[in-house]
Amino acid sequence: MFMILCMTSFILILSNVVMFLASILSKKSLTDREKSSPFECGFDPKSSSRLPFSLRFFLITIIFLIFDVEIALILPMVLILTTSNLMVWSLTSILFIIILLIGLYHEWNQGMLNWSN
Repeated sequence: MFMILCMTSFILILSNVVMFLASILSKKSLTDREKSSPFECGFDPKSSSRLPFSLRFFLITIIFLIFDVEIALILPMVLILTTSNLMVWSLTSILFIIILLIGLYHEWNQGMLNWSN
């Protein structure tokens, strides 16, 4: 019991020392122009706020989010392969991939994947 208490104390002290050193060493200058501006998004806050925003950038971002969520849904399917019914697992996986491929075909057909424009 004493050994566990000593180890826990050592870990807490060590983690606090590392956090303290990291906060001391990573101090940045407070007079940075970008840091003192109201937004850090790359736009100049003093210019017009009605600049045209690229709709293509927005659509590519949505496509990325869809395929990012796809990975988050497919990974658990691979992990439960050994504990589930193989027929149900196969049909679910195939249906999910077919829906994604239909969506990808629709995006391709609409020209959303033409990055050269």
